[in-house]
Amino acid sequence: MPLAEIDHAFKRKPAFMPYFPVGYPTLADSLDALEALGKSGADLIEVGIPFSDPLADGPVIQEATQTALRNSVTLRHVLDSVAELRRRGVAVPLVLMGYYNPIYQFGLEAFSRAAAAAGADGLIVPDLPVEESAELEAALAGGLPCIRMLAPTTAAERARKICADARGFLYLVSVTGVTGVREKVSADLPGFITRVRVAAPKGLPLCVGFGISTPAQAAEVGRIADGVIVGTACVRAIASAQDPKRAAAEFAGAFRKALDGG
Repeated sequence: MPLAEIDHAFKRKPAFMPYFPVGYPTLADSLDALEALGKSGADLIEVGIPFSDPLADGPVIQEATQTALRNSVTLRHVLDSVAELRRRGVAVPLVLMGYYNPIYQFGLEAFSRAAAAAGADGLIVPDLPVEESAELEAALAGGLPCIRMLAPTTAAERARKICADARGFLYLVSVTGVTGVREKVSADLPGFITRVRVAAPKGLPLCVGFGISTPAQAAEVGRIADGVIVGTACVRAIASAQDPKRAAAEFAGAFRKALDGG
């Protein structure tokens, strides 16, 4: 079951969760990179679904997903890629990360069945507020958890609503703005995590993303969070390499070593 797989991934804390989109720089390269991430240190992987208007993403991820779209990659290709990764022996949870429109166009019930059949373990939809998520969550009921996101600017009452029946883990956005590299971890992050722990169900993992770009930053965040999400730095490292698969393995290994205190 997807929730059980996600729970198991957090037996090792802090968990390392890189993001990489399907179809970048090519479909074949992205499969090799995702496989290497999953076999070289990642505890979970965010599998990116390309979309034409990725409003939460910075320029590096925007360019990657636009390249994937130019490669004619669709949501169907993403689901097929998840199934292929499972055939290649990638065992870590694969959490789909994408915007609502492609999922809605695919059909919510059809998407829920197809994602589960492919071997996905969860879903993150950054442009779907909790107040409008009931239809999707109903379609996913009993299957994939729809992972909820919290920003530092979220009001206390709304944060309690988001946390109340959250499943899998909570995605904490470390800074305001879009994804991208930051020079340092926000000084407000410890207080933010403390506030969310009070509101969240006991034991629900808290994962921090946006702006974490180096192993040292990941280790710093990992001392106060249950998981560390790294997107832009992962995409940049793999995209600039002659051998994407090797670059992905080295990237995952470096972050896992830092999180383990090496």
